[in-house]
Amino acid sequence: MCGISGIISLHPNNPVEQKSLTAMTDAIAHRGPDDQGIFITPEVGLGARRLSIIDLASGHQPISNENETMWIVFNGEIYNYQALRDLAAQKGHTFKTKSDTEVILHLYEEFGDDCLHHLSGIFAFAIWDDRKKELFVAKDKMGVKPVYYTQTKNFFVLGSEMKVLMQHPEVNREINLSSLNQYLTFEYVPTPGTILKNVFRLEAGHFLRHNTSGLKLQKYWQPDLRESEIRYPVNLEEEKEKLYTTLEGVVTEELVSDVPVGVFLSGGLDSSTVAAFMARNAGRQVNSFSIAFKETSFDESRYARKVANLLELKHHELTVDSQMVLDLIPNIANYLDEPFGDSSFIPTFILSRFASQHVKVVLGGDGSDELFAGYPTLAAHRIFSIYQKLCPEIIRTKVLPGLSRLFPVSFKDISFDFKLGRFLDGEGRPLLERHHRWLGSFTDAEKKSLIRPELHAELGNTFDPIYHQNKNYFAENDLNRVLYNDLKMYLEGDILFKVDRASMANSLEVRVPFLNRRMVDLAMNLPLNLKLNRLTGKYLLKKTMSSVLPDEIVNRPKKGFNIPIAHWLAGDLRPLLMDFMSSSRIKTQGIFNSSFIENLLQEHFTKKRDHRKLLWTLLVFQLWHQKYLE
Repeated sequence: MCGISGIISLHPNNPVEQKSLTAMTDAIAHRGPDDQGIFITPEVGLGARRLSIIDLASGHQPISNENETMWIVFNGEIYNYQALRDLAAQKGHTFKTKSDTEVILHLYEEFGDDCLHHLSGIFAFAIWDDRKKELFVAKDKMGVKPVYYTQTKNFFVLGSEMKVLMQHPEVNREINLSSLNQYLTFEYVPTPGTILKNVFRLEAGHFLRHNTSGLKLQKYWQPDLRESEIRYPVNLEEEKEKLYTTLEGVVTEELVSDVPVGVFLSGGLDSSTVAAFMARNAGRQVNSFSIAFKETSFDESRYARKVANLLELKHHELTVDSQMVLDLIPNIANYLDEPFGDSSFIPTFILSRFASQHVKVVLGGDGSDELFAGYPTLAAHRIFSIYQKLCPEIIRTKVLPGLSRLFPVSFKDISFDFKLGRFLDGEGRPLLERHHRWLGSFTDAEKKSLIRPELHAELGNTFDPIYHQNKNYFAENDLNRVLYNDLKMYLEGDILFKVDRASMANSLEVRVPFLNRRMVDLAMNLPLNLKLNRLTGKYLLKKTMSSVLPDEIVNRPKKGFNIPIAHWLAGDLRPLLMDFMSSSRIKTQGIFNSSFIENLLQEHFTKKRDHRKLLWTLLVFQLWHQKYLE
């Protein structure tokens, strides 16, 4: 696992400068503290920081082919690299390292962009072909590993994180107000946009070429759920056996490493499933890691301990208190070089830091909810359709919203008043907009009051990214439409972004077996009723694991990786919040309406309303703004 950077000169009289490339590469030293390297000529520069996982001794990057006409920098892991190495050797290629990085380069020599279909892994890499004067950049199918890019007047610039690009002197730091508008609702900026103008993320399943003809983007893979809608009937026992075999295969494949591999363990179904197959196939006792909270409504630690004892794991547990969070939050922008409003970044960061004291690699359970319909919102859409049919419109639009405000406000995790308010807020919204409203932060009406009127014309349509992704959806079922949208937006823009930044900030590699290509192929073809059966999400996964894990674990309600942020914003974090939301700071910034923010603060502090999502989303933006724009 590594961090990569790159520069191409667009004009002969503007050569690539080593100073710029070195600064860009140094900006991601946390992604690769074990080694660094650059390849530079007047027309191109490639940089790498390396976290040594495979081929500890000789995997130094950048790596060239046999005659040094091609060079590669690579971030990720290729799990089937040994078989692919044999294939490349059969084609006549010779190797100077034992790394998966060199395997990719020789496959690209042999197959061009078709090499991507051979790779089982998580990856982002850049290859310079000196003969063609062409840069090839690719990202894995599900978007696990990030790549940012931009084109300035004189250079094309890329890197694993946006802070890489910001080290280049020609990259401007100007807010994209349309992206800000999207961030305030989704809590992240959907790919391919970023918070900065003219800076982009490469989308999952895409590659780009940059040569003398300019930049060309191309899609090589996308999720396709059509097959899942024509596979009726199916045999449940056969599907359970197929899923079990696939799970065992992908977890075993992702154990490939020259260093020990641990597991994130929350005690939920997904992480416990990964841990169970690791325990069976690792060949050694597996280290598991979890965190606990003193606030009981947020704490899952007893479930993690139960699974660890059952599987005979070497379990490590850390209790998180508000002081740990207080110490971290003022520096959060060091790790988030664009605003990110999902507060679960905090526990993910703390857990990653904790695990990195023991191992370099962990497996996690991310991706299962998106593939197997695990989020409660999927069942809520079914309930909502019934609610709309049975409940008269006047009651839905006039009576119930008023009644919901009479319930006492609770700062507990996913409290009843919070769930009810979100559910009722779906009224009058199209399916996908309702879905993201349930997940997200500010409404369009709230943003109209929050953002200064003179900026409204630049905000664009909040939900344009939803409909951009929807153009490539080919199935028919509405809930499949939601699953597809989650795969293309929430998974890539929120979940994978969070895990990558939190883990790599602590020089820890996180692998995601549920997003292994074999698991994804299985899930794409699985009928919807084996994912969401009536109101039961992850139906087939639960049936499959019921013979392996206790019922208490298999059938636990879905619980996100949340923290008591509502409590902390009104308590220990209040001075920091007041500082960054002060009217003087807000007015100087010139983006937000200070009186609207003051009202949010007052309502939250007096528990008149629970504004945890709105205030946290704003606070992270303010911390980012101070770090990178002020």
